[in-house]
This record gives sequence, structure tokens and C-alpha cells, in this order.
Amino acid sequence: VWDTFTHEYPERIRDNSNGDVAVDFYHRYREDIQNVKNMGFNAFRFSISWSRVIPSGRRREGVNEEGIEFYNRVINETIKQGLQPFVTIFHWDTPQALEDKYGGFLSRNIVEDFREYADLLFQRFGDRVKHWMTFNEPWALSGFAYDDGLFAPGRCSSWVNNQCRAGNSATEPYIVAHHLLLSHSKAVQVYRKKYQTTQKGKIGITLFTFWFEPLSNRRIDIEASRTALDFMFGLWMDPLTYGQYPKSVQNLIGDKLLNFTNKETQLLKGSYDFIGLQYYTSYYAKPNASIHSDRVRYKTDSNITETHGLCIYGFMINIIINLQAYSPWFYIYPKGIRHLLNYTKDRYNNPEIYITENGVDNVNDENQPIEEALKDEFRIDYYRKHMWNTLGSLKEYDVNIKGYFAWSYLDNFEWNIGYTSRFGLYYVDYKNNLTRIAKQSAIWFTKFLNPSN
Repeated sequence: VWDTFTHEYPERIRDNSNGDVAVDFYHRYREDIQNVKNMGFNAFRFSISWSRVIPSGRRREGVNEEGIEFYNRVINETIKQGLQPFVTIFHWDTPQALEDKYGGFLSRNIVEDFREYADLLFQRFGDRVKHWMTFNEPWALSGFAYDDGLFAPGRCSSWVNNQCRAGNSATEPYIVAHHLLLSHSKAVQVYRKKYQTTQKGKIGITLFTFWFEPLSNRRIDIEASRTALDFMFGLWMDPLTYGQYPKSVQNLIGDKLLNFTNKETQLLKGSYDFIGLQYYTSYYAKPNASIHSDRVRYKTDSNITETHGLCIYGFMINIIINLQAYSPWFYIYPKGIRHLLNYTKDRYNNPEIYITENGVDNVNDENQPIEEALKDEFRIDYYRKHMWNTLGSLKEYDVNIKGYFAWSYLDNFEWNIGYTSRFGLYYVDYKNNLTRIAKQSAIWFTKFLNPSN
């Protein structure tokens, strides 16, 4: 759907760009995997495109063997370089054919088609891939694509975003979330039944959340911060761990949540071997006044109205620290990653955790000389402080952390903000054949991970 979205609505991408070529990993994967290896990392995380391996989205309608062979080459090269492949099955890009046929994740039909797609990947690649992630940040798909309309397919209520041609921000995000959870549980079921015993791999999911600090020590603010976490994180982790949505969410939105059958609850409970956490930023939270009844949406379902700062998930949010990255939502608070890890251990029975994304962006200044753009001391500082806090959770709170992935190896196409943002350890020269150049942060990681050299 992203190809369609960027070509039909280029004005909805900040720089009117698209991902047709992007950073051309398709032709440069050997160079890229070599660069990751040279920095000293021992794993490489990437995603598979559903429509590249099954153009129609439905396995029974045919598999694209050229797509399968491409991913075989990527996986084999990853292993050849001594890296473990961590593979994401779905990263926000629903096959357009399924979007056209039945509305993508708005339809329960997607559950079986996703199960068949995942089964194909396990069958073809599971002999070498030992870490699978069903979905990348399902919160972002249900929210940004169906509440804000910022992500493909760009649906929302017209009063939220007048660029949306259709949608309902009050109901569709919950429908999509429900079908994402059911799809995840079915993929995990087929992996565990057919493949896990012989392939000896693990399967999980990656979840994105802010950390929320209470605005004060008042009980209502402490409760508000926990409810904010429930809406952003617990909406996924509670069903995956306990088989039901969080009580706070149930109490606040009632029958807008779809119900799980007893069988679905049993499938969901414990449907992961590990959790991938993706942390970037934190906010303060406090309860706020109720919102007008005709302005209800996913992100205001705790009955709030925006007063100042950022309003997200039912709470007035104050900026937690003044240091801001390029992305407008992104304020830097390294302690947040430690708080989130400790909270996850306590609330969700000490799961096995990988930090699957953590990093910071800066603006892509086209007038800045490359030699200046490579000087990213702020990024080194971000990584150093966040890894220190991650280590603190491991050492001082005995959180079951198994690994840490930096986001990202390369500058790349950042969805609705296009190429205006740079997250990479390697600089991509978009004006000169997409040349990859190590930034200071890449050099720092190389020294950090290879102390003997």
C-alpha cells in the first residue's frame, strides 16, 4: 500500500518522495551487510515484503520465486558474515491487492491470509532464521494509518485530517488492532505446531511505546501515566500475555473493543517467545478535561482535550526535557528506557526482551557539507546513555534482556516524513549514487564493539 500511497498522494509525504529506490538495499545488500559486520554487530534485523513474495497477498494464488530467491541471498549473506538474521514478517506494508479486495486489516479475512504468508516464510527460510517477529509496531499501523491518516492507506475521520478520503478514527483503529493481534496469534500457532521443534527458533513481536512519567506524585497523575501506558503498550501486551485487553482500556471505551472468543484468548495468551521493545522518547502524563462527544478518536479515548504541549492517548502531555530530536514527537530522556524495561518485567512476568529499535534522528540539511553531516556527536551521546540505562536494567533489576539493536544502520525513507530525517550510523549521499559513508557514530560503535582493535 505504500507504493500506491506515495504515488497517488505525494503531497502527504513531507518532501513528496517515495520508496521506489530508497537506499537501494535490493542491489547493495552485500555491501550493507558487510558494513554491519565491520562495525562489530553480531545480528542483522530486516523485514520481508509480503507482496514481493506473494504479489496477490494470497498464497494459493501464486508465489513469486524471484522474491523468495532475493531473501535467500540476503539471509545467506547475513549468516556468511557471521550475523544472526532477525526477520520481521510484516512492517506496515499491506499488499495493495488485499487492500483493494477486502480492506486489508479492516477485514477479518486478513487473518488467514497472513497465517498462510507466515507459513510460507517459515517453510522456506526457517532452516536458517532462528528469530522471527510477526509485526513491527502494530500501534503505528492502527494509529497512524487509521486514526491520524498519516501512514498508508491513510484513513481517518475528516475532522482529524482533511486529507483523508475515508475512515473513522473512533472505531477503525480498534478493528485493525484486533485483527493484527489475531493474525499474530495464528502465525505463532502455525510456527509452534509445524516448525519450532525441528527448526529450533523463536518467535515474537516488536512493540513501540513511549514511557510516561506522572506529572506529579498525586495519585491521579500516577494512575494517568499507567493508563497512558495501557493505551499505547498494554493494548498489545495484555492480550499477548493474559488474553484480554487492559481493564483500564475496557472501562474507558467499552464496546468499541472487539471481543476475543475463548479459543482466541487461549491462542493469544503467551503467544511469544520474546518481545522486541522499540523505545525512543518519554512524556509526562496527567488526566484532563473531557472532550466534545463528536470529536472522539483512538488517541483521545480517555475523554481529554488538548491544552498545551502534546496531547496523546487521552492525556495532556508536558515535554519531559527540552532537548529535542528532529522528529516533532521526539524528546530525549534516556532513563525512560530503564523505566520501561523494569515496568515490563514487573507487569508482564519477566519476558525475554530485545531492544529492537533505539536511536535518534536529525534533519537532512541539503546545504550542509557532508563532512559536517558526519559529525554526529549527539547520536553517540544518545546511544551511550541509552545503552547505559539498558545495562542498568540488566545488572541492577535483573531484566531478561537478550540483545540491543540500533536504529538505524543507514539513513533511509522514513515513511510520511520521507528523506527529511536521518537516523543512520551511515550517511547516505542521495545526490551521489547513494554512497554510504560512516558517520562518527559508526566509528564509535566500531571501537566500542571491537576494543581489542
